[in-house]
Amino acid sequence: MEEFEKKEQENDQERDSNQHDSQRHEIFSETVRAGKRTYFFDVKSTRAGEYYLTITESKRRFNNDQGKFFYEKHKLFLYKEDFEKFSEGLNSAIEFIQSGQPHDPKSESAAAEKDPHTDVEFDDLGSETSDISVERDDDTKNTD
Repeated sequence: MEEFEKKEQENDQERDSNQHDSQRHEIFSETVRAGKRTYFFDVKSTRAGEYYLTITESKRRFNNDQGKFFYEKHKLFLYKEDFEKFSEGLNSAIEFIQSGQPHDPKSESAAAEKDPHTDVEFDDLGSETSDISVERDDDTKNTD
């Protein structure tokens, strides 16, 4: 296990040293180990001083041809103007996975706008008395 941690540190150093001059240094970094994967959440700064987030997924793999381990990486760049929509989409997907039900923001707004005159449940039809009397024509009576 110690060898794995050493490789992860080397991987971190390699990741940092491979950055081009156009990319800025990290402002904040968080590492999350999750099973066989490691996630890096790195806050960086553009030349204009705007922050953005780089999410890197790193998985340790074995190359059978070379007989060595290597790290497979996937990166996602998330910019400040997209945080809210990204967060909403992520939370919706997580909610669906956890509950099996898609999140529907329209249903929440519709629930807040219920009209007591039109929002009638089937069970409500027999529970309230009505002042309206129903009259039948003689033609509608059953004459069995």
